[in-house]
Amino acid sequence: MEEIDRAFARQIPDASTAPATRRLSGHLGTLDIVFTVLAYNAPLTVVIGLIPIMLSMGNGLGAPVTFLGAGLLMLLFAVGFTAMSRHVPNAGAYYAYITVGLGKPLGLGCALMAMLAYAFFIVGTYLYAGVVFHTFCSHAFGDSPLSWAQWAMVIWAAVSILGYFKISLSAKVLTVALICEVVVVFAWELAIGIAHGPAAFHPAWLTPAALTSGSVGLAVLFGVTCFAGFEATAVFREEARNPEVTVPQATYVSIVVMACIFASAAYFFIVGYGPEAALTHAAAAPATASLDSVGMFLGKVGLDVVSALTCTSIFACLLALHNILARYVYSLSSDGTLPKRWAAVHRIHGSPYKASLMVSLTGGVASAVMIASSVDPYGVYEALVGMAGYSLLILQIFTSLSVIVFFRRKGANVSVWKRLYAPGASLLGLLVTGWEATTNIDLLTGDVHVAMYLLALVFGTLIFGVFYALVLRERSPNIYRAIGRQSL
Repeated sequence: MEEIDRAFARQIPDASTAPATRRLSGHLGTLDIVFTVLAYNAPLTVVIGLIPIMLSMGNGLGAPVTFLGAGLLMLLFAVGFTAMSRHVPNAGAYYAYITVGLGKPLGLGCALMAMLAYAFFIVGTYLYAGVVFHTFCSHAFGDSPLSWAQWAMVIWAAVSILGYFKISLSAKVLTVALICEVVVVFAWELAIGIAHGPAAFHPAWLTPAALTSGSVGLAVLFGVTCFAGFEATAVFREEARNPEVTVPQATYVSIVVMACIFASAAYFFIVGYGPEAALTHAAAAPATASLDSVGMFLGKVGLDVVSALTCTSIFACLLALHNILARYVYSLSSDGTLPKRWAAVHRIHGSPYKASLMVSLTGGVASAVMIASSVDPYGVYEALVGMAGYSLLILQIFTSLSVIVFFRRKGANVSVWKRLYAPGASLLGLLVTGWEATTNIDLLTGDVHVAMYLLALVFGTLIFGVFYALVLRERSPNIYRAIGRQSL
């Protein structure tokens, strides 16, 4: 053990004499980062898959307002998040923020938990993407040239290739995919508006009783999970153009755009069917209710376009997830808590190419093992993505608390709104949401027994990270000091 510690110590020189580590490079603008965040949250997938569930399992006709409320909670969270970004200038995001606020041990534990969450997202979504691509080809062309498992591995290869190169290439792919998604959602809403006329838009059904019907807590939980990806605004800080401006702008724009897309889509879903019929269709067929509405108002051509864009939406989501996890690996490798060689930056593309290769290898092997085990891809997707969303919610809670503690200790010249009131309100809202998530963990994962195993793995990873940091503090102080890439 001592030999390993000394080997690690040699990789991380003392902070006072270490040369500057080569940083990531890029020229991402506000919209580039916004589209990456939107890709991660897959707006078309939310519209097709989640809105009927919000109506049937959440608070029914209050779903549009719930999305706006969840967006408001995320805006409150973003106040402290963006204020913190000015004082933590690296690509670590939640990891770096929790480290400087709540300490290196918890920060490292949260970093490992975040990496596990994104790995869950990636593996589960690869399997789901394979099924979606196979189903689309079967319906569109009468047959699919590949099985769902083969499609999953083809998608993995394409994501791996794009993730290796300069981030601006991925940004262009994500931009095209997201513009198409937003356009088709707008076209569907416009078609509903034309078909029903102005009279149908009067929200007489949006009463206080409707807002508090069903399970408001579950509705808020579903709504908040739809905004999970805006951490990417800080993850890509080193590759942003003028990050002091770009990161806050991208964060707020991402939240507002997502809130508008989700709330308006829920509203038009209700208008399209009519209030009572919308509840009936959502409860009877939550998996197809939105697609049925698209077919009603955009016809078969529109339905085919939406089906095709669902494929591109999932691909864009996977590309965004891959890039985010690669930056986490890069950040921890720069610290020395992961092998230092994974922090290498490509001399031409300015990308964390070795970290990207490690993410590709991990995702490919895990997906191949799942496929070889003959798992149900839908079941794996629901369990892994549900637990990933739960883990990121826990990280947001820690981050809100960290903002309050950090500014109280640092005494920075930041308004009381940014350093206390807004993060305090978001902390309270996220704690309530976290309680709902914990008490309804079976709904997030589809199986309470699977959820218990995954919860043990998630919190076991957090605890392992804390103990790993404590061991480093005693045996490899140079590495310990580098955790979070901070000198605060």
